[in-house]
Amino acid sequence: MEISNKSCQPLIPNFLYSSSASTKRLAHLDNWPTNQNSVSQILSSPERRVTMSSSSKRKFVIEAPSESGKVAMYSPAYYAVCTLSGGLSTGLTHTAVTPIDLVKCNMQIDPSKYKSISSGFGVLLKEQGVRGLFRGWAPTLLGYSAQGAGKYGLYEFFKKYYSDIAGPEYASKYKTLIYLAGSASAEIIADVALCPFEAVKVRVQTQPGFARGLSDGLPKIVKSEGALGLYKGIVPLWGRQIPYTMMKFASFETIVELLYKHAIPIPKEQCSSPFQLGVSFAGGYVAGIFCAVVSHPADNLVSFLNNSKGATVADAIKKLGMWGLFTRGLPLRIIMIGTLTGGQWGLYDAFKVFFGLPTTGGGPPIAAAAPVQV
Repeated sequence: MEISNKSCQPLIPNFLYSSSASTKRLAHLDNWPTNQNSVSQILSSPERRVTMSSSSKRKFVIEAPSESGKVAMYSPAYYAVCTLSGGLSTGLTHTAVTPIDLVKCNMQIDPSKYKSISSGFGVLLKEQGVRGLFRGWAPTLLGYSAQGAGKYGLYEFFKKYYSDIAGPEYASKYKTLIYLAGSASAEIIADVALCPFEAVKVRVQTQPGFARGLSDGLPKIVKSEGALGLYKGIVPLWGRQIPYTMMKFASFETIVELLYKHAIPIPKEQCSSPFQLGVSFAGGYVAGIFCAVVSHPADNLVSFLNNSKGATVADAIKKLGMWGLFTRGLPLRIIMIGTLTGGQWGLYDAFKVFFGLPTTGGGPPIAAAAPVQV
């Protein structure tokens, strides 16, 4: 029984990931004249010179990062680009969803007043106006920019470091464990930078009249509770962010690898940059849903402890209950984290592409790459 060619179509239409113009140019090579005089006449014509000049500047395949003018993989410049890209992508996306985060925090702290997503937005608009929806944007921008810079930059470093320790065979065999270990190591350090800003953000957003923003909120906490008061929520923050980041990076890398392996019929390197960035956003959004569910109980604890002076984890569990700890504000957080994570991976990889680097995931094993170039 013969199989029709029509039944072997790829899952994703060809025009989305390849350039038709490039395909046509390759096809025309078969019809290129072999007669020397004909070739000379074609090359000497003004129309051909213009066409060749413009077409020579076009590229239908992403250049390898080791080419001249590109940032060398796993060099100091590479980690600097990843750090900068992580800071920009994380800070900008978290700031953009400040209104959603504001409603989510208030639903966790005062569910009797902020009963649902729609009513929560309604209460805030009525009491504080549109401007009030962006309360706490400054600590959000600065805190998550610092955290994102450390998280992404250190993740790339630890991922390569642990892969080198494991060696090529075990790095490929246990790559998911390397993703988990690298992301956890990076998040532990990154949260030290985030914690003071998170403490200010939660109080500004959930305690009207506490402070206008970061400039007066930070010294107010230090004056009343000391510098250590800014780190009161560090353990619950680790409890929220470490599982979140482990899920975020490991699931993203796995999802992207599966997409390029099973859903896209050509190698990643032959896909266009916009298509690769689309894969990054899609993989990030799905990973964000998993992240929200895994880290939500700790998120409730962070909001409660930062809002209640002298409160403990036991106090939070007693007041919220186990069901409330896992579910209060979860639907809104799924929307927020899915959008956040998808946007972060899309922007992060966009910045990397801008500097001549490949997008994250879907490539060869780390240990198989070239050694660090200084």
